[in-house]
Amino acid sequence: MDAAALPADWTSLVALVFLLGLKHGFDADHLATIDGLTRVNSRADRPFARYCGALFSIGHGAIVMLIALLVGSATSRWETPAWLETSGVWISILFLTALGLINIRAVLAAAPDEVVQPVGLKGRFLGKLAHAGSPGLVALVGALFALSFDTVSQAALFALTATQFGGLGHALMLGLVFTVGMLVTDGINGLWISRLILRSDEIARVASRVIGLAVGTVSLLIAAFSGGKMLFPRLAAWSEGKELAFGAAVILVVFGSFVLGRALARSNAVPSPQGDRAG
Repeated sequence: MDAAALPADWTSLVALVFLLGLKHGFDADHLATIDGLTRVNSRADRPFARYCGALFSIGHGAIVMLIALLVGSATSRWETPAWLETSGVWISILFLTALGLINIRAVLAAAPDEVVQPVGLKGRFLGKLAHAGSPGLVALVGALFALSFDTVSQAALFALTATQFGGLGHALMLGLVFTVGMLVTDGINGLWISRLILRSDEIARVASRVIGLAVGTVSLLIAAFSGGKMLFPRLAAWSEGKELAFGAAVILVVFGSFVLGRALARSNAVPSPQGDRAG
């Protein structure tokens, strides 16, 4: 995303950044890492386990806001170099494609009785932090995830755009709005995963497959659409001004997959003997 793709009025810009935060929370790397952290802390019976998603987002968002503060205070006239924007888009396309393929493969390769776990790329470099056992360390993992090319460039772009509306306060506001959007999806995801972790029944198996396929497919579609805009100017021109609609569509598709997964799982679940006797 470049500066030209961002809305020109403040209200639309805030709405778009909030949607981007929501969408960012559905990143496969986020889902996979929050899944792992929640599993580790749930098995250790730590009371904060269900809040791992929220803690992860708080750490992640703190770095986003710090970048917005640094860029916003540096200058309001600096423009992102064209090569940086272009390379950032292609890096995102590459990662989205890899994540999409890996997660779809994980679903297809899973044994029938297995709960599918989301797969990420960044989480493989966490080392001992993959087993973070305190709220502060979980937030630190989220902060480390923000130190990536796509997150840094996106936060800097928000800050540079916000300074056109007034200054540092606007840059911090956009960073906070992005964080709140991410906190909503990552927080809900952490709570939902903490419930699935304790289950190995049909509900967990079916729901995990539906969500895995949805996240993988959405990642591939976003990568394909981003690549299409880079290669075909007409597609880029047609998509201008539709950022809010596209962002909302992604959120609805992924959220719909959560709802569909639960509905399908419950419809396929085998009633318990106790339930049969009670009926």
